[in-house]
Order: sequence, then structure tokens, then C-alpha cells
Amino acid sequence: MSMSDKPCGCSCTCQPAKQPAKQPATRQAAARKLSRFTIQPIPAAQPRLDHTALMTLAARLTERDYQILDHLHHHRVLTTHQLQRIFFTIAQATRARMTILLQLNAVTRFRPWAGYGSGSAPIHWALGKAGAAALAARHGTTLKELGYNPDIPIAVSSRLNHQVGVNDFFSHLHHHARHTPHAAVRAWLSERQCAKQWGDLARPDAYGCWQDNGHQIDFFLEHDTGTETLKRVADKLHDYRNLTDATGITTPILFWLPNPARETNLRKLLASSDLPVATAVHTTHGDGPAGPVWLPAPARAGQTRIRLANLNRGWPHLTLGRNPEQPASTDDHDDELLDRIFAAEDETENK
Repeated sequence: MSMSDKPCGCSCTCQPAKQPAKQPATRQAAARKLSRFTIQPIPAAQPRLDHTALMTLAARLTERDYQILDHLHHHRVLTTHQLQRIFFTIAQATRARMTILLQLNAVTRFRPWAGYGSGSAPIHWALGKAGAAALAARHGTTLKELGYNPDIPIAVSSRLNHQVGVNDFFSHLHHHARHTPHAAVRAWLSERQCAKQWGDLARPDAYGCWQDNGHQIDFFLEHDTGTETLKRVADKLHDYRNLTDATGITTPILFWLPNPARETNLRKLLASSDLPVATAVHTTHGDGPAGPVWLPAPARAGQTRIRLANLNRGWPHLTLGRNPEQPASTDDHDDELLDRIFAAEDETENK
């Protein structure tokens, strides 16, 4: 070994300097791929919109895109899986189109922390400023009148998991409807829409109108995550009683619960209610919430669980407030349909 080969340049017996090991080509390629799919946080500011930019955006948006933006506006956040159930067929098409909407600043995205050992949470999508501006222009209104407020991001809300759970319920109904003849989600009102309609009387997590195989049911949804005491959950029926008395319309209240034990204990508190109430445990198996998972309260002897569309049979002694003149429709944004649904409530309030 020559002196020039030694790290110190002397005649001692020290070893040559070790060169840093090169990363394998496969590891370098994996690092490049990882950087491509890293989910960026919601930007603090988005590009300024002017008339030209808005016209350019509008030219790129399809009718389905507007429906996606409308859902994100009303329901605040949807995961990639939920968007696929409602609007798409395969995951690749969902990701591809949502990426285009992201590049157009029509939507934003984030991935919440899922906790140690829980794996990665799905990508969550929210309405972007450009998308809100396009919606406002489409409806002939302003961002302020639309109610879009980018300063209150759902990403940091303490109710994020609850909102995702409510949306998951309806996304599974949509998925079932898309694969089942004569099934449809005829109406889906968010918590904010319900608050605007009945806020001084009751605050449901959502309102829905479900049609399947010739049967139809209107309902209020209470999505339970197990964070409230059962007494507090049961006490919500007092508000629904006030709503029923004020409107003269009896609408079923559905409690969607996280586990069988909580359902059993809650049913004990609901047994004396004279309102149409039903319970079920969170499930995505079979037909999900559309399937035979609902148990009316109080249950008759030998009562089995009933499909959502057939729940009216669970309360034969009650006259439920469904309008039999509602036309068949599968359009979730049909204003005429919603006007018909709420016509009786409006007439009562104006008296």
C-alpha cells in the first residue's frame, strides 16, 4: 500500500478511509416515488381568482365535477373511498379526476393522523376557493352568500371523525343505489342544512330520504361515535318531540351506533319513547345501512331486524309524515323535490 492510499498520508499501518456506501438503485427509485405521493397540507393561500381564471376553470369542469364540489360544500369533507362510492367506479379514476381538480385549485386535500399502529388514513378532500367560486357563479351568488369560509378548515376540526362517519353512512347508501335497480338516495341534507331548517327545534346529524324496491322512508340520522353519555344521546328525543309537535310531521329517528353493547344499553333508554326510533350498529357488510340491520324501538316480541326502506313497518300504530305525492327522482340536488319534502313544515311555521 502506498502512502497516498492511506488516510493520514504517513507510513503507519492505519487503514484506508472508507468511502460512503452508495444507495441501491431500487432504494433511490423508491425515494423518488415516495416524494411524488407525499400528501401536502392545505395551502395557507391559493392563487387569486379573476374573471379570466374563473372562465378557464369553468371550461374544465364537468357536470360530475360540479356535483362533487356541491357535495364537498354541503358535507364539508369526503374521503377518496367515499367519492368513489358516490361518483366513480374504480379507485384509479377517482384519484385521477380528483388530482386534476386539485391542480385547478377547485379542491384541497389532507391526510389526518391515524394514530400509531393504525396505518395511513385515507386522503380527505375539501372544497377549494376556486371550486367555491365556480359553484357561486353557477348558482348566481357570491362566495359570502354561498357560505364558503376557508378560515374554518375541517382538517383541524374536533368533529372531523364524526363528519366523516355521517358521510360514510350516506356514501354506502349511494353505492348500494348505484348497483341496485329502483334504489335511490332521494335527499341528503347535511347537519348545517338541517340546522338552517330546524335549528331552533332539533339538530340532527343529517336528514335522508331513501327509496328501495318500491318503498320509501324519510329519516333523521344520529351518528353515534361513543363520545357522549347514553343519557345525553337519549335526551335528544325531547328535541325531536318538539319538532314533531311544531310541524305535525312524524319522522323516524335512526341511531347508528359503534358497537352492539352500546346499542343494547341505549335501547333500554329508548323503550318508553312514543316516537318512531330504530337502532343499528355500524356495518359495511352486505348492503350496509340499506340492509336488514335496523331494529325498531321498542321491538315487538319476535321482532327481527328490518331493511332501511321497510322500516315503516316497524311502527304500524304511527302515521309517518311522508308525502305520497313525491315524484320518483334520483337527483340529489333536485330543489323541487326538497321543496315538496319541506312544504308541510313551511306551511306550519307560517301559520
